[in-house]
Amino acid sequence: MQRILKHEKAMIGSDGLPHDASPHPRLWGSFPRVLGHYGRTLGLFPLETAVHKMTGLTAKNFGLQDRGLLKEGAFADLVLFDAETIDAAATYDAPTAPAHGIDTVIVNGSLVWHGGRPTGARPGRVLARHQAS
Repeated sequence: MQRILKHEKAMIGSDGLPHDASPHPRLWGSFPRVLGHYGRTLGLFPLETAVHKMTGLTAKNFGLQDRGLLKEGAFADLVLFDAETIDAAATYDAPTAPAHGIDTVIVNGSLVWHGGRPTGARPGRVLARHQAS
């Protein structure tokens, strides 16, 4: 697994299903685990590389225009986290336990998570793939 994660073309995602009665912990824990365990603790890659594998690289490979990058005109999808404490908290017994170290989540410019709880905003939407010309 570590060799695959380190590969320059490896993207990081999750296939957790949110409507399962008892979801797999990876639904809530995949990304924080990569940042905390694989990045910080094991040192497989720098923080910037881990974030890129979850955002810009994935958006580029899937043709998600104006996603995955911080730039003027792009959609404001941001997660503000503490690099020293971020890690998964989800377990099989508590599969929806919020990750450690996440302060704020913004989706499409709207605040959806802050102060350890959801805000109730649901600005997400289905994304269309754009074919490269």
